[in-house]
Amino acid sequence: MPIHQVVKISWVLLAVLVGIAIVRGPEVQAANKINVLVWDEQQPVRKKVYPNFPGNYIADHLKKNTRLSVTSAKLSDTEQGLSSETLHQTNVLVFWDHHRHRDISIEKSQEMVDLVKEGRLALVALHSAHWSVPFMLAMQERAAQDALQRLPEQDREKATVEFRGTVGWNKPGDYERNFLDVEYHRTADGRITVYVERPNCVFPRCCTPTQPSQIRIVSVDHPIAQGVPKTFSIPETEMYDEPFHIPEPDEVVLDETWQGGEYFRSGCLWNLDKGKVFYFRPGDQKYPIYKQSPILQIIENACLWLGKN
Repeated sequence: MPIHQVVKISWVLLAVLVGIAIVRGPEVQAANKINVLVWDEQQPVRKKVYPNFPGNYIADHLKKNTRLSVTSAKLSDTEQGLSSETLHQTNVLVFWDHHRHRDISIEKSQEMVDLVKEGRLALVALHSAHWSVPFMLAMQERAAQDALQRLPEQDREKATVEFRGTVGWNKPGDYERNFLDVEYHRTADGRITVYVERPNCVFPRCCTPTQPSQIRIVSVDHPIAQGVPKTFSIPETEMYDEPFHIPEPDEVVLDETWQGGEYFRSGCLWNLDKGKVFYFRPGDQKYPIYKQSPILQIIENACLWLGKN
């Protein structure tokens, strides 16, 4: 074949490939995006702080990042905005609730946690969502995971976990312990029952009058902390104080202190089987905390990192 015909054919093939790339460009780009669902109870708030609710304010910020495909949902949506179809299409669930924790059922919450364990969904629990049912069940599952891992590997298949207590919203005493009770009972045939205390996912002291707090980045090299000052202040916030009745985190990304000496692990990460859970304390419906750049950056970083893992 003459060389000029080979060149002509090559240019035609190149043009066809470029055309395919142009046509499929948006499709490929969409496929590569991280799907983020920002769920908000939408508790009535002072409109001067968040005219369109905290969840929508966060979602509007996240939408500025072209690597994220962001949608919003609320409690009053069909199926509470948490249908199975929606959850299966979501990579990262950012969850904000405050008063209506009990409105999300154990069954729906367990569905979310199962998706986390499968590595198909990451959970970001914000502020008062420490008492959300999805977060509490995730911590329950992590407590069971920790208890089983303390057994020799050959014994784990023989073990059955039973939880003590019920999922509840009970504030602990000021001096309760910061760890969970676990007991191992072995029967004559070698079977093991592991009794695990349910995490209460709360703390004894909180909610003093408005005051500032100081955030310190503990894991400065973690992707969630990138682009965030190593220390910064929140001018107006609530106070939470340890002990936080949760399984030991795999990593504390940031912590927080108050002028009265109170301390809290305010940014915690857990591995849950194949998935991950991130709890981030700062935030409230009464204070413009989500309008602070470092706070939004941490949430954005969490979505980006969790969505890739």
